[in-house]
Amino acid sequence: MGALALAAVVAAAVLLASMISVRAGVSVAILELLAGVAIGNALGVAPHEWIIFIAAFAGVVLTFLAGAEVDVDLLRREWRPAVAIGAVSFAAPFLVALGTAHWVLGWTGRASAIAGIALSTTSLAVVYAVLVETGLNRSRLGKLLMAATFVTDFGTAAALSLIFIRPNPWFAVFLTASLALVLALPRLAPPFFRRYGNRVIEPEIKLVFAALLLLMWLGERSGGHAVLPAFVLGLVMARHYQAHRTEQERLRVVAFAFLTPVFFVRGGMAVSLSAVWTSLGALAILFAAKMVPKVAGVLPLARRTMRGPREAWFATMLMSTGLTFGTISSLYGLEAGIIDRTQFSLLLAVVVGSAVIPTVIAQRWFAPLQAPPAPPGVPEPIAAEARR
Repeated sequence: MGALALAAVVAAAVLLASMISVRAGVSVAILELLAGVAIGNALGVAPHEWIIFIAAFAGVVLTFLAGAEVDVDLLRREWRPAVAIGAVSFAAPFLVALGTAHWVLGWTGRASAIAGIALSTTSLAVVYAVLVETGLNRSRLGKLLMAATFVTDFGTAAALSLIFIRPNPWFAVFLTASLALVLALPRLAPPFFRRYGNRVIEPEIKLVFAALLLLMWLGERSGGHAVLPAFVLGLVMARHYQAHRTEQERLRVVAFAFLTPVFFVRGGMAVSLSAVWTSLGALAILFAAKMVPKVAGVLPLARRTMRGPREAWFATMLMSTGLTFGTISSLYGLEAGIIDRTQFSLLLAVVVGSAVIPTVIAQRWFAPLQAPPAPPGVPEPIAAEARR
């Protein structure tokens, strides 16, 4: 299939996924993944080079946006329970999934590390969407869950970057540029946006994209990865975006209208349904390797932090979800040759399942009966990804 024909098919699939998402109330990211699965398996189409490049860039943009969604003030106030829950939510499934993939399924060490990273995540999109739907996004419970999700996803981003670093002489340049951007961009952004912002040509978005593309290029040259610096860069920009919501909304529109649909469709295109069907036992084992340690690790902490067992179980189920970072990690492993298509297909199937099953359980059986209001003056965190 030619490039234009494939682009037309992808565009139609993305549009259909958006329409179904609006009518069914299902995350469009899941539907875009499923659309990619259908394109890859029914049409037998492999991703073209342009899709691979756009998807790689979209993954870094998503990481930046995830960091920019953090409520820094809340994280400071509630850092002890947030760090405790978030750290256990990352570490427990990471270690269990890594060990399970290596010693039970016989995967290589590097492939097992990808499995551990991909299955350690908590989905910012799913968590925030549920909180908004239930009216808990302004409550202490909702804000604490958002902060804990940040800690978990930071651990995922850090693990992906640190475990697979293969430094060369360019690494010092990559590290220096990353630190320079983290320190300079929050100071440069306000005067830059005052001078050049609020225009239809969107210079402020171009500034962010230029910074992220620079990180991607230097990361590739240095043997590193742009995920962690992009996440930290988004974090240090969070306060700026809280004060300038319009800029953040415009960046989301560009990302969610074009970049992230390609990212999720590209991920789905790499899934082999035949490989999943013939490996249902491995699929069940990997799903248990994510869910069991998540619940066993988070629930005791949630019981000490939340108001009653209902809230504790609700928080635990939401912390057990996964989607975007799991997809990013799995796709990185596939493109780097660390995992094969069968392993990728199994990981992505677990990631999608963990986005749906714990969410249904949380909303059906453990949704809190009331949503206590947040303290006066506390700003509402905006999670761009959840708008998907």
